[in-house]
Amino acid sequence: MEMLNGPLAAVVSFLERFPMVGSWYTAIVRFFFPMLAFLILFRAVRSLLRIPHTPEVWAQLSLPNGSSVTLNHWENIIGRSAWADVKLAYPSISRQHAALCRGEKDQWTVYDLGSKGGTLVNGEAVEGSMEVSLGDTITLGGVDLMFLPQTVAEQEEMDLRRQAERPTAIWPSFVWLTIFQVMTCLQLIVALGTEVTAAVPLAFVGLTAVMWGYFIALRMTHCVGFEMETIAFFLSTLSLAVTASSAQGSLIKQLIAIILGLGLFLALGIFLRDLERVQKNRWRMAALAIGLLGITLVLGKAKYGAVNWISVGPFSFQPSEIAKICYIFAGAATLERLFHKRNIYLFILLTGLCIGLLGLMSDFGTAAIFFVTFLVIAYLRSGDWATLSLICGGAVFGAGIIVTFKPYILSRFASWGHAWEAASTTGYQQTRTMSAAASGGLLGMGAGNGWLQRIAAADTDLVFGILCEEWGLVIALFAVISIITLAVFTVRILRVGRSSFYMISACAAGSLLVFQTCLNVFGAVDLLPLTGVTFPFVSNGGSAMMSAWGLLAFLKASDTRENASFAIRRSARQKLTEDARRRVEPIGDLFAESEGDDEED
Repeated sequence: MEMLNGPLAAVVSFLERFPMVGSWYTAIVRFFFPMLAFLILFRAVRSLLRIPHTPEVWAQLSLPNGSSVTLNHWENIIGRSAWADVKLAYPSISRQHAALCRGEKDQWTVYDLGSKGGTLVNGEAVEGSMEVSLGDTITLGGVDLMFLPQTVAEQEEMDLRRQAERPTAIWPSFVWLTIFQVMTCLQLIVALGTEVTAAVPLAFVGLTAVMWGYFIALRMTHCVGFEMETIAFFLSTLSLAVTASSAQGSLIKQLIAIILGLGLFLALGIFLRDLERVQKNRWRMAALAIGLLGITLVLGKAKYGAVNWISVGPFSFQPSEIAKICYIFAGAATLERLFHKRNIYLFILLTGLCIGLLGLMSDFGTAAIFFVTFLVIAYLRSGDWATLSLICGGAVFGAGIIVTFKPYILSRFASWGHAWEAASTTGYQQTRTMSAAASGGLLGMGAGNGWLQRIAAADTDLVFGILCEEWGLVIALFAVISIITLAVFTVRILRVGRSSFYMISACAAGSLLVFQTCLNVFGAVDLLPLTGVTFPFVSNGGSAMMSAWGLLAFLKASDTRENASFAIRRSARQKLTEDARRRVEPIGDLFAESEGDDEED
């Protein structure tokens, strides 16, 4: 940091002697920032939303009429239902007849789902479940299906189609983002003047170095598809700018939080590659979620009315942010686990404990986030709207009881929708936020030039106001669209997801990010009650930043494009297919000999 003090002092001295230079710089870059933001996000958003995903093929079922159907997932429901992964229009087959699931070591298991016609493997009845091998005959309701690998021609055709869907090269976005970061750093130096410290250039140089280091390291391993990381780095840049404007002393801590969050993103993504390992640790994660919330209830300190912070010396930590990751990890499940009803009941119990602890901590914003995430996971696991309706009714009843015993909670929402009527009391924060947002216009006043930064929680709960005031409505909306894009991408990949675990966890994480963003943005402008939740990736706060990167790992792991995620690479899948084909070659030879005998006859 000492090395930066000299050049920084020289720049500040120059700006003091020639103040018009700083004024002209701010006036000009206000027009460039929205254009740069568009260039940064355009390639990433277009790549995430435009490219169709060709389903992967892991095996196939040969039908009695000579045709075949492919198995595009690691877990496949077979039946007559339109919602089945493998739809077979035979009257003797039940709507959800059986499930065929692949294990981590390429072993396959067939499960009978209470079908009327029964399930057999090589003539032996399946009681619950049974392992199957390529070349086996699976009989569903009297219909014989041959379990075979994909043919060479089909594999080559699929590989060509998937290679054509290769993610867009994202390095131009990284170049534009680097320019954006340099210009932001200079703008903050201009705005802060003599109050600027070496932490400002150090933070932005550090973020740029980390960003390019990550990109180069993963490209060396032949990884592609950095759209999600581009969005996250862009929002993290805004976070550093907001922090420099309102709490310059926290800049280095925020940079460290970004680095730790990126490390968590990588570690969790690599861990998610092994579903068998994931299943073994699900309930450890559930215990960790309860433990984190329980420790906070006992040792936590109140901040803005909620007991959700633990302080250790100069550092403070919000365990409920990490508990979100653990909760989704525990709540998502593979198809095999979904067959057992007791698992959904255990998940409901876990949810009740987590929300109950958050209620005792008076952290109702986080409790609402947990509940919405629960609804998403529970629906994806069961598809039962009636049960979810009862749960929602129970939640409303429980909220009523909490309000009865803690009537002061209602005072927090007294100004909701009437902020201007209580502009000097309960509506103080919202009215100031709306005034600041309006003063920013489309292009903003320039980073560091706003006045909302002087209001309590401006860089956390009210951060959308700072974005509108200092960066303008255009970039503020870009930040919101970035989060929505991640959720839309999650919905699009559901059709081709490898496992229900990846699909459920990605939908839960995407829903959590969007709902949390809605609570933050709408709460700041009085469309919803101000609940005290953060804007993912943007708000100042180490725990929130790490949580956002951790949640992004669930979305990244669900990406099925070639070499674009932490899951199985193309070469690994090819090896699996080749090994499987070698195992069934004797069966193919037997068919060939049989056809030759028929021709001779």
